[in-house]
Amino acid sequence: MTSAGPSPLRELTLARLREFWREKGILFWVFGFPVLMTIGLGIAFRSQPPELPRVTVIGGARAPSLEKALVSSPRLVARSSSADTAQGDLKRGKVDVVVDLGGAAPVYHYDALKEQGQMARLLVDEVLQRAAGRRDPLQATEAKVSELGSRYIDFLLPGLIGLNLMGSSMWGVGYNFVVQRKRRLLRRLAVTPMHRTHLFFAYFSARSLLLLLELLVLVVFGRLAFGTVIQGSYLSFFAMSVAGAACFAGISLLIGARVENTEAANGWMNLVQLPMWVLSGAFFSYERFPDWLHAPIRCLPLTALVDALRAICNDGARLTELGAELLVLAVWGSVSSLIALKTFRWQ
Repeated sequence: MTSAGPSPLRELTLARLREFWREKGILFWVFGFPVLMTIGLGIAFRSQPPELPRVTVIGGARAPSLEKALVSSPRLVARSSSADTAQGDLKRGKVDVVVDLGGAAPVYHYDALKEQGQMARLLVDEVLQRAAGRRDPLQATEAKVSELGSRYIDFLLPGLIGLNLMGSSMWGVGYNFVVQRKRRLLRRLAVTPMHRTHLFFAYFSARSLLLLLELLVLVVFGRLAFGTVIQGSYLSFFAMSVAGAACFAGISLLIGARVENTEAANGWMNLVQLPMWVLSGAFFSYERFPDWLHAPIRCLPLTALVDALRAICNDGARLTELGAELLVLAVWGSVSSLIALKTFRWQ
């Protein structure tokens, strides 16, 4: 009685893992690059006091008390300048507001389309009004708070994890099919005793094994370097990450099912990924886009993944509360995978 041969799925998975570990460049892009992005963006947007408005004063000699109030205010960075220099600085964005004190009343020059310019104008006006003797009828008090999960790095890290899951799944699965087809390796695999589903699941199995290491590196680094904390369940966080990786693996399979050269594959990969980089809120909230775009943006797989990871990390959400996001990922992943199975060709 002869023993059964080795499992095609197991052998293909092991081959994929060996291929991964032999490519040092892949190791950098999967593990090193996300850490470097986290370091750079975390330092650039670290928690610190807001930047003081920059103010230029014109004609301050005619109102020395008002100019002194602006220059000495701890809430502003103010200096005197000539009219030509001040207008040039405002045009080039070196200052937020220019105050002309040469007339009977102050004149504010600022870009009304910039939020910082509007805020600077209001703050400068408050300083001048108080210097002129204004008193508030109500004396308010402040209660400053700094809640866990409210920093930009807390917002950013789930977005970077989502981007890394998308990138490594897209380039690590579908793009590799294109490379192997171009090298005529898929044609050799076609004559072996395996089915195309074995090949698909082998790539996804290898991807899932590496996923745990990717998440571990980013989560541990975020905790040690920036004090980020996953307030929800680690199991929910990992499960949602697996769902996101599976979704993008399905999309990449659809791209790699028939494309024959790497140039075309690069174009398709970028066509899929670049809009989601911009729209999906990885680096800034998609609420900044017009209201009519919010619903389509929420239907993008990267948006669903990033929103779900942020909800788990910063709000302690459970998987049962993320049904809409899971549905979006399931639809994109399953439909793409089914089409890829139907249209896949070996050569």
